Amino acid sequence: MELKKLVEPGKSASRFTLHTLRFTPYVSLCFLFLLLTTGMAFGQQDVACMPVREFTAEQLPFQERERLTIVANYSLGILSTDVGEATMMLTKEKFRDTTYFYVRASAKTYPFYDNFFMVRDIYNARFLASNLRPAYFHRNINEGGYTIKNTYTFDHASYAIHASVQRATNPAEKKVLQGKSCTFDLLSLFYNSRNLDFDHFAKDQVIPISFAVDDELFYIYYRYIGKEVKKISGLGTFKCIKIAAKPVAGEVFDGKNEIIIWISDDKNHLPLLIETPIIIGKVSARLSNYTNLKHPLSSKVK
Repeated sequence: MELKKLVEPGKSASRFTLHTLRFTPYVSLCFLFLLLTTGMAFGQQDVACMPVREFTAEQLPFQERERLTIVANYSLGILSTDVGEATMMLTKEKFRDTTYFYVRASAKTYPFYDNFFMVRDIYNARFLASNLRPAYFHRNINEGGYTIKNTYTFDHASYAIHASVQRATNPAEKKVLQGKSCTFDLLSLFYNSRNLDFDHFAKDQVIPISFAVDDELFYIYYRYIGKEVKKISGLGTFKCIKIAAKPVAGEVFDGKNEIIIWISDDKNHLPLLIETPIIIGKVSARLSNYTNLKHPLSSKVK
């Protein structure tokens, strides 16, 4: 599938892109695959969906109690500095005889950078353990004084998303978003993305997917590049799966360069590194710590 057939001409950067990615884009959202949520937008009509199917516990690349820590870095010339970090903790719970994964995530700038642009974000999500479909999502962000809260509940029969969005101290706005079978929130998107079978993708193959943020739906793609051995600062050298996305031009990205993502080429599919130039300098996010992985980290070569 050619990218030019998917891109909606003239699609502009959204409020989500402008506010959430102003200074520490990799701390403040997905710090990893979620970075793809700043990706190129698509028209809603005639967009194929990434297959969503039933899984056994053995088929999943993660397990309960997995904890990941991601560090965000900004560089400009010879300057390179870590500006903040994000953590994600996965647990399991049962509600009305249904088993869910439950994710708690947070992102923050380090104390020194609080003086320039303080980030304090909290995310919570619940998705079905059987097929990873989202059930509930909440985010409460404070980024440089910009505050917003999202709360979603998902209807699995109709794919409708019942959204509540509160900006600053204004009353919450209620809205129903009509999603698709592959429409996710930011956290369930992250875990679904890790479950993709990259071994069956052809070079430059694109995988469309959609997600909800605030009171809007967005359509993005992953582009498979291939395999590569990559050194990750502080972790070692890994055999990696390499994928890309092209961001919308806006206040942070110039729209000319792709976001590049390196994923561990093993059964864990860990997000190891994300890099992209921005209008001024370059930002990256790297995995700095992990606990309770489901599988051996066999991709590490040294």
